[in-house]
Amino acid sequence: MNESSRPPSRQRNFRFTLIAAIVIAAGLGIFLARHGDLTAEKQSAIPTVRVGTLQYGTVNWELDVIKHAGLGVKNGIKIEAVPLASKNATAVALQGGAVDVIVTDWIWVSRQRASGIDYAFFPHSVAAGGIVVRPDSGIVSLADLKGKKIGIAGGPVDKSWLLLRAYARKKLGADLATIVQPVYGAPPLLNDLMLKGELPAVLTFWNFEARLKAKGMQQLVTIPEVLKALGAIKEVPVVGWVFSDAWAAKNPEAIKGFLRASQEAKAILAKSDDEWVRLKPMLEAEDDATLVALRDAYRAGIPSASPQDDADSSRAVYSVLAELGGPDLVGDSTELKPGTFWTGSLN
Repeated sequence: MNESSRPPSRQRNFRFTLIAAIVIAAGLGIFLARHGDLTAEKQSAIPTVRVGTLQYGTVNWELDVIKHAGLGVKNGIKIEAVPLASKNATAVALQGGAVDVIVTDWIWVSRQRASGIDYAFFPHSVAAGGIVVRPDSGIVSLADLKGKKIGIAGGPVDKSWLLLRAYARKKLGADLATIVQPVYGAPPLLNDLMLKGELPAVLTFWNFEARLKAKGMQQLVTIPEVLKALGAIKEVPVVGWVFSDAWAAKNPEAIKGFLRASQEAKAILAKSDDEWVRLKPMLEAEDDATLVALRDAYRAGIPSASPQDDADSSRAVYSVLAELGGPDLVGDSTELKPGTFWTGSLN
């Protein structure tokens, strides 16, 4: 039956229904279009923080926790991790505006500020590593290192090496650089050489130190012990989140939200053993002993002092580093520059 064959009353009802359906559909389309625009606008209003990270760096553990726990959304930000190949590459990316935040040390920040560049530092970790020795090396004190090879992660101006040299001058009255045989190299290579018995001692970063200790290597001296002996009042941060003061001032909610998310992720990692089990594949922990060693070392490195106390302690050891490292380490910055440590509020 076509419309012309319908009774008049049914024709009117059919037309009314058809018109009503068209109006509702049109209204729904307009609503959805407007709602979609509002949603897109709302999404675009959420600030994105681009974080430059080393591809296999420990910073990725924390970023993964932030993502898994929804801490970015909770703090009103989106985080975009930008994997980079080296520490130098992260610095170049920050300087070139390709990322907003990286992890590096406060010495670099002070050096940049001395050159008129407004970078600022917010403590991320106080984990610093130290000297680990083979149990069959016969090394039980600092003096026992004399005449022996010692692996040094990094190079001649590695901060931990410079601090250890200053510590030895205080304890032994001698510069380690003149009484041991330093072997500079990348941490994975040094770990391998030590486990093969080709190096009796290694000064390395905290996560590689943890892996060695899980294999039965023994702690000789920790960098926190060294720092305390050299006048650090409290803990000294090793690395921190670094960003431009100007960027932070322009994007206050982004930097505050990011730093809050970072602290909340640390709180989870400090308390939850299950979270570490979840992260095990990312950690490349080949056994439970290595997982526990990495977990405990990370937890020991979570900053507990105020940023101001961190700054005061860092200032106390800066002169030592500047003296031994010279321009190769600190450039023309002979003292910790004001503003190196970010003092903004997270509220």
